[in-house]
Amino acid sequence: MRTYAGHSSAVESNALFGRNLAKGQTGLSIAFDLPTQTGYDADDELARGEVGKVGVPVAHIGDMRALMDGIPLDEMNTSMTINATAMWLLSLYIAVAEERGTDPASLQGTTQNDIIKEYLSRGTYVFPPEPSLRLITDMVTYTVANVPSWNPTNICSYHLQEAGATPVQEIAYSLSTAIAVLDAVRDSGQVPPEKFGDVVERISFFVNAGVRFIEEMCKLRAFVQLWDELVSERYGVTDAKQRRFRYGVQVNSLGLTEAQPENNIGRIVLEMLAVTMSKDARARAVQLPAWNEALGLPRPWDQQWSLRLQQVLAYESDLLEYDDIFRGSTVIEAEVDSLVSAAREEMARIEGMGGAVAAIESGYMKSALVSAHAARRARIESGEDVVVGVNRYQETEPSPLLVDIDSSILVVDPAVEAQALERLEKWRADRDDVRVSRALQQLEADARTTTNLMPASLECARAGVTTGEWTDALRSVFGEYRAPTGVSAAIGIGEPTESLTRVRAAVRETGEALGGRLRFLVGKPGLDGHSNGAEQIAVRARDAGFEVIYQGIRLTPAQIVAAAVQEDVHVVGLSILSGSHRELVPMVLDGLRAAGLTDVPVVVGGIIPDADADALRALGVAAVFTPKDYDATAIMGQVLNTIRAAHALPLI
Repeated sequence: MRTYAGHSSAVESNALFGRNLAKGQTGLSIAFDLPTQTGYDADDELARGEVGKVGVPVAHIGDMRALMDGIPLDEMNTSMTINATAMWLLSLYIAVAEERGTDPASLQGTTQNDIIKEYLSRGTYVFPPEPSLRLITDMVTYTVANVPSWNPTNICSYHLQEAGATPVQEIAYSLSTAIAVLDAVRDSGQVPPEKFGDVVERISFFVNAGVRFIEEMCKLRAFVQLWDELVSERYGVTDAKQRRFRYGVQVNSLGLTEAQPENNIGRIVLEMLAVTMSKDARARAVQLPAWNEALGLPRPWDQQWSLRLQQVLAYESDLLEYDDIFRGSTVIEAEVDSLVSAAREEMARIEGMGGAVAAIESGYMKSALVSAHAARRARIESGEDVVVGVNRYQETEPSPLLVDIDSSILVVDPAVEAQALERLEKWRADRDDVRVSRALQQLEADARTTTNLMPASLECARAGVTTGEWTDALRSVFGEYRAPTGVSAAIGIGEPTESLTRVRAAVRETGEALGGRLRFLVGKPGLDGHSNGAEQIAVRARDAGFEVIYQGIRLTPAQIVAAAVQEDVHVVGLSILSGSHRELVPMVLDGLRAAGLTDVPVVVGGIIPDADADALRALGVAAVFTPKDYDATAIMGQVLNTIRAAHALPLI
């Protein structure tokens, strides 16, 4: 039983871990901040406004010591949501264990380390696919030999569903990712053939469970069947224990609503049941989101509520006392067979392209997800898919949970970033620079060969190298990567609705009045890689008749301003879900004014509390959109009106 936690600093997060463990939590699930996830130190330009926001900042071994202070590493099962820099965080964790005299072979836990889905959804990738796969391969081979109870990679279908994946896509893309990893490990020659079952046994999965109970449960049963087939037939693993489909789950966050957020508790419970009721496909670990995640960062009390839901199910109900209650159901078997058949077909299509890496580089998988998400949005907007409190049953009594909305979420102290900068400066001043330089030189030298990079990374950790320095050393060898956005090839609304037809006409009329087609710049400032919302806005803007400029994720405010100038845009839309809107949006506004673009309105979308939205509007933001604004066509109409208002045209 876990809650996903971490914020502000290593010291504060350690205190939070202690409180959660005292409440009966049985493992740790660590959330890292975006600079840590993407390999930047706190003093990097791209880290502005992001330090400590969505997780704990870990800049060096000193932070890892503070984070795990008082926690017995040889007894704890620790899950780390970390991908591009997974090798680095695992090295820090092992190095701290060594300092304590703990045998690394006794460590238990998981590094997420699924880079394929980062190119498709979360966006915390750094390097191109091939060197990223090499890092995963090196971690797998090192841990199987030296940290045998560690799960070095956790294939994530969770984030695929958050990006719009259908159950078939979720199964097929995840298993195609597993094939890419296992093929790379096998072909590396670092593991003897007779030991390959040990590799397979350490591959775990992290899945999503949505609110469609039967479909989600059948999806997991299909996963179990296909995984067993795959590792038996492709890799020749004969030990049934090693072939077991081992998965943990976080239930769906995509379906959590800002409107009537108390309804989210019902959704969370139903989704938890989907991965616990079926014994033949039961999750090994469960973590639940908080009821108010669509509003902002949850507080410790909100996380406690989610933990108590798991404890009631496990210790008060009789759910875990019986054999599989769905075995033999013809309805369930038919649905599982349908999912298995369709997933096999999609996996064969990806294999025919050259595998998961090729399907990433071509943009195939990303475009398919963007299209699937657009179709989902269209169903919600039309009312075909009902979301209680959003597109039906909007009438509500005032919620006592939201009486003081500003205290209903956790707000990270703005001083956290300045404090992190001070700690970083002191760390660099106090360490052995000669040892640091020698360790980084060895890392870079090994990266230019086929040498396993874990030993050099461990020495970097022991020497006091920082997260940004470790990543920069590898950037100098591997380069950086910008993944396809999937927007240009995505299928939006097929048959235009009446409202979209009206907006299209108004966009065309406004363009004619202003002397050309309207240009809409969609920007993702900072390190927030959750691009699903930005992609959907870009697709709908295109369908509404705008010329869309969308360059993907991880842009500085200066780069966004430069693009606005170069493309001569009529409106700038900023998407920020990491909580850094208070720092980044003013920088874009100031840049546009300095560039003379005073007639270009700025609109902002994201997880933005009401008080922050008011502050942004006071600074000059023309409109603010949050998850409750579910109708993308209506958003297009409002965006168009900001353009018309900026040019003294009557509103539509």
